[in-house]
Amino acid sequence: MAGPLPTGIISHSRKVCSLYKRALRNLEAWISMHEQYRYEAVLLRARFDENKDLKDLRKGKELLLAGEEELWQCLHPAPIYFAESPEGVAYQRDVPCPDWILDQWHPTEKAMYPKYFALREKRKKEYIEFYKKQYPNAPTTFHLDDH
Repeated sequence: MAGPLPTGIISHSRKVCSLYKRALRNLEAWISMHEQYRYEAVLLRARFDENKDLKDLRKGKELLLAGEEELWQCLHPAPIYFAESPEGVAYQRDVPCPDWILDQWHPTEKAMYPKYFALREKRKKEYIEFYKKQYPNAPTTFHLDDH
């Protein structure tokens, strides 16, 4: 599952930084020993640093495309994802509680948080008034029987 589509122009330096980060994550997926991973990460950084002062944008674009191709060729078949990230195992696992659940609380439960529920009732009344001003012709009550 892909994230939102990028809008606007992405600079060359941002593209290079993104390639570097994806290459590091790919290395992390391939190498489990920390010492070996750090060694390979230093070598990868040295490869990027070789061309950091490059002034020719055409050459930079060629190097970027070659780097993207090289990364594509050696992608790990089962990359590591953070648990809460879009491809992770815990993505959207915790569904936020809907607001109407608080209306179902028992009065003794509400009594434990008097300031919160007083403010909540005030805000609900303000929202109903706002809604009536915004939509004067809208029905005020809804019935499931109406068709």
